Amino acid sequence: MFYESPHKLIRTLNDFLETFGIDRKVSASRELTKIYEETIRGVIPELINHFKEKPAKGEFVIVVEGKGK
Repeated sequence: MFYESPHKLIRTLNDFLETFGIDRKVSASRELTKIYEETIRGVIPELINHFKEKPAKGEFVIVVEGKGK
């Protein structure tokens, strides 16, 4: 689990892509416990594309899927 600012989110996701590979699933959540809570799930490249099209607002909690056996 990671905590990231909106300004570094894409850079962090790119680092994850390099480290974990293209098939690793992640979720990025913001505004936790608030009325506008939002969670985006998918493989790392999908989230990178999402945040390139729709710039991030607010701090995010990122959860990375564990390595399979």
